[in-house]
Amino acid sequence: MKNKLFLMMAVLLLGSLATQAQLKRFSLGPYVEAGFPVGDFGDINKTGYGVGLNADIKLIAGFGVTGSVGYMRFGGKTVTNVDYPAVAAVPVRVGLKYQLVSILYVKLEGGAANFVGDLDGSAFLLSPGVGIRILGLDVQAKYENWFRDSGLGFFGLKAGFNF
Repeated sequence: MKNKLFLMMAVLLLGSLATQAQLKRFSLGPYVEAGFPVGDFGDINKTGYGVGLNADIKLIAGFGVTGSVGYMRFGGKTVTNVDYPAVAAVPVRVGLKYQLVSILYVKLEGGAANFVGDLDGSAFLLSPGVGIRILGLDVQAKYENWFRDSGLGFFGLKAGFNF
């Protein structure tokens, strides 16, 4: 009897949390991400890691806007006795999100990667991706390119929790 009561309470609690998540129009939360450089960028830089803060606003008919600001760093490599510096930046992104089904979405973000450390200046960035969001947990896969000279492109995995 106690197990059935506990199970029924858990189902009701999860159901109410899911309903609250669906009704909420604005969310904000931290994220972590990993970036796997490709092309020339991958030849001279290691896997990158970053942290930041993400915000989402739901609009109408499955559409929403998203934005984030963070810090991302790709370590440098030594290739044929040449030391390549680390690449660090503060990416600022804004974009559109479209919810395909209740937990699955696609997104397109643009913005600027403001370099810090050995590089200076900034680069335009473009980042399409796909993700899932269950309650507050948000996990996405993306490709991001920072357009500077030949471009700094990477595949990324991003995980966060939105409140």
